[in-house]
Amino acid sequence: MQYDYLIVGAGLYGAVFAHEMRKQGRDVLVIDKREHVAGNIYTESVMDIQVHRYGAHIFHTSDRKIWDYVNRFAEFNHYINSPIAYYKGELYNLPFNMNTFSKMWGVVTPAQAQEKIAKQIERLHITEPKNLEEQALSLVGTDVYEKLVKGYTEKQWGRDCRELPAFIIKRLPLRFTYDNNYFNDRYQGIPIGGYTMLVENMLEGIEVKTGISYREFAVEHDTEQGIEVSDREGNTYRKVVYTGMLDEYFGYRLGHLEYRSLRFETEALPECDNYQGNAVVNYTEREVPYTRIIEHKHFEFGVQHGTVVTREYPASWQEGDEPYYPVNDDRNNALFAEYQKLAQKTGHVIFGGRLGQYKYYDMDKVIGAALEAVEAELEAAEAER
Repeated sequence: MQYDYLIVGAGLYGAVFAHEMRKQGRDVLVIDKREHVAGNIYTESVMDIQVHRYGAHIFHTSDRKIWDYVNRFAEFNHYINSPIAYYKGELYNLPFNMNTFSKMWGVVTPAQAQEKIAKQIERLHITEPKNLEEQALSLVGTDVYEKLVKGYTEKQWGRDCRELPAFIIKRLPLRFTYDNNYFNDRYQGIPIGGYTMLVENMLEGIEVKTGISYREFAVEHDTEQGIEVSDREGNTYRKVVYTGMLDEYFGYRLGHLEYRSLRFETEALPECDNYQGNAVVNYTEREVPYTRIIEHKHFEFGVQHGTVVTREYPASWQEGDEPYYPVNDDRNNALFAEYQKLAQKTGHVIFGGRLGQYKYYDMDKVIGAALEAVEAELEAAEAER
């Protein structure tokens, strides 16, 4: 059989691309190296609780078109992300807002909070921040930095804040209102029944093979007409949509792009109905090895007996590990630009998603990018007629 597209990766980008192309009458096949669909937003039921296996995912967007799009595949609840920060026995609201400042300093009005922060910044005399620590201090002052930024950031990056470049933190939003809503976006929520169901609905009627990588599944042949892609059963594919690591596709021939990874420890607690009272609690001390604890039932206002919690540990990345966060510093961005030049010469492959574009995408941006790629493909096909 001749397929129009082999889609590598059954996460959001691949699922949206597959769904839209199938609507247009194209023949598509989706593969994924994991044993399940939905990529990093995969959820599984444990004690009737939807557990986010690869970390907390809260859908948020200000784009009505994207919001309407995802609501075709799932009904969303009205969950609002309001994480808590834990620092040496003290609890603070996130993002940094008047509730945070009131707890930290006893201030009541925005003017009092602004004055406190301004005085701390003024005493530092930082005019040109040389590293992330100086950049953060120049934005939020000493107290917020020491209690809520420093330890958490060092755990995330695995390096001292003074060893990290200043540009990593372009801004740290300070809100002078009593509002714990982490996102400013108009639309926010969690799909009722979990993200896996949402992706499965996108892929309904589409052939999907899991537990197999691109190199295990497909073979690329040089022909006079260019690269031809086939599988071991003799099926051919006009194009490949590749959502894996860009440098891995090219065999790391220019070197490795750098990532940060994560390790998750998930624990079912059948005798405990409410472990921490909130879906997400960040642990901002450097001495606590994990960055946050997620209690999954609170994403869907759960009343089930028992609970499930996940501790999230940042980790350095080595080849073979799961990459989660691209390290977009100068060296890696320059290397990515060189890989992009190779990608542009690879006419039979569309590179997309977080790994294919070496960019940390929010979910709504992934969907938007996939829809744009579909539109570009359809326009190119129309122009060829």
